[in-house]
Amino acid sequence: MRAVTALTLVVLTGCSPSAAQPFTPIDLPADAGSPASPQPSSQQAVPTPRVETVQVAPGVRMVVEWPAAPDQDAIKMINAFRDLQEGMFRAVVTGGRDVAYLETVENKAVKDANAWVQEFLDQRRSVRGTVRLYKLNVGSVNGSGGELNVCMDESGMRLLDSATGKAVPRQPVWTRKPFFQSAGVRRGDDGVWRIGLLRNAELPHERAKGCLR
Repeated sequence: MRAVTALTLVVLTGCSPSAAQPFTPIDLPADAGSPASPQPSSQQAVPTPRVETVQVAPGVRMVVEWPAAPDQDAIKMINAFRDLQEGMFRAVVTGGRDVAYLETVENKAVKDANAWVQEFLDQRRSVRGTVRLYKLNVGSVNGSGGELNVCMDESGMRLLDSATGKAVPRQPVWTRKPFFQSAGVRRGDDGVWRIGLLRNAELPHERAKGCLR
């Protein structure tokens, strides 16, 4: 259900493209304090990533591996992307009745999100399982525009026949391999960040290789 498209991110209002590679978490060394130090309590704790689990619907959940220390803009951009993904999956499992995902998109992303949901509905398909978002990285922020890079792993998902609720015999490729997604995000006059553009890259694309682990 995920179409492979070029990764040339169209510039949004106030947004500039970035060539930054996806963020890869690393273990940071703790401060090497001396036993003779008179102020051991002054050491600062190293920020650690957190994992958020979102219950999308019965039998469907999304796990978000947050970066260690995102700033306020990054938090809002990640929230926008998370809400879009959650909303699209909820639209699928409700047979298109829940369309709250439309509140998270604008411009070209409206058409793309609608097309993604509609493909499931046209084929009478649903899903269950776990989708994982990781290596979230804000590639650039310029004024009211930004670019968010994300790795997505839907290998924990299964495509279902919506009529029977049973897994289809031949599962699609997106249930086996992670892929890379880049999102153009814009802060509106109301202060809300929305997704305006989506681009995917699947293996063996170089950007998708950064999602292997």
